[in-house]
Amino acid sequence: MNELAGMLVSALGQGFIYAPMALGVFLTFSILKTPDLTVEGSFVFGMTTCVTVSIMGHPVLALFAGMFAGAVAGLCTGLLQTKLKIDPILSGILTMTGLYTVNYAILGGQSNRYLQYETKNELGVTVNKPADTIYKMFQRTFGKDMSSAMTAFLLTMLIVLVTCGIMVTFFRTRSGMAIIATGDNEEMVRSSSINADVSRVAGVMMSNGLVAFSGALLCEYQKYADLNCGNGMLVMGLASVIIGLTIFGNHSVTIQAVGVLIGSLLYRIIIQAAYKIDMPSYAVKLLSALIVIAALVVPMLQKKYKKTMRKTKTGGQPR
Repeated sequence: MNELAGMLVSALGQGFIYAPMALGVFLTFSILKTPDLTVEGSFVFGMTTCVTVSIMGHPVLALFAGMFAGAVAGLCTGLLQTKLKIDPILSGILTMTGLYTVNYAILGGQSNRYLQYETKNELGVTVNKPADTIYKMFQRTFGKDMSSAMTAFLLTMLIVLVTCGIMVTFFRTRSGMAIIATGDNEEMVRSSSINADVSRVAGVMMSNGLVAFSGALLCEYQKYADLNCGNGMLVMGLASVIIGLTIFGNHSVTIQAVGVLIGSLLYRIIIQAAYKIDMPSYAVKLLSALIVIAALVVPMLQKKYKKTMRKTKTGGQPR
């Protein structure tokens, strides 16, 4: 029982860490109706920025710096789409490709970097000392009687719920509704004297800011940044979005955002359960793809079944 509880805490904790990334994917794919492949680059951009600022001794500022870095990446993608009229998919690929070099340079020409800095001990010998993180700060202040896993889970949950609340509140404002309208009908927005390009760029910036914020959280949680951590993030985000929207259906942005958040948690529980049955790590991406396929096919099968049942009850012949 304790093992099951530990697995759930670990899965839910990781689900909350990846939830902002899923919300960012939801923003572009579901609200703006625009595919954005910048995700894998901006996720790592948030990590590399976070690890750099955290090593300087500012773990809280590092989260905001990571989010800002992702917003800058989104700005580049948005400008390529709106000003240079480059296809959205190609725009994301171009930005993601450029970010690989940027991230590599931030890490000092290496593929990963740990959250530690060099200092001298009492004997004058240079040693590596772990840098502070928001999780260590939280445990020192509030979690002295709890395990590190539980304090990390509680802090991450609090941060993500506040982030989701801010996002939902924003979409109730005039600017947020302009982004939603741009995704629904861009031509109508342009005819209403609203700058659709600004709304689109703002939406892509916000999306990649959330994705990078997720990367920054993961960086402080696992205490290192790696260039390969962005691999598969887009599929993971899509899986969370599709699971959430399949469960909650087509409702308001608030309900959909909550659904995506829950979808992220369910996705991590599925992945964690797969590890428990000794699934090899290289099979996780295949499992992610299968989850996305299943989440896409199930609603279609449900519609066909309901249509068949209605025709059967009315005496018609199903097609």
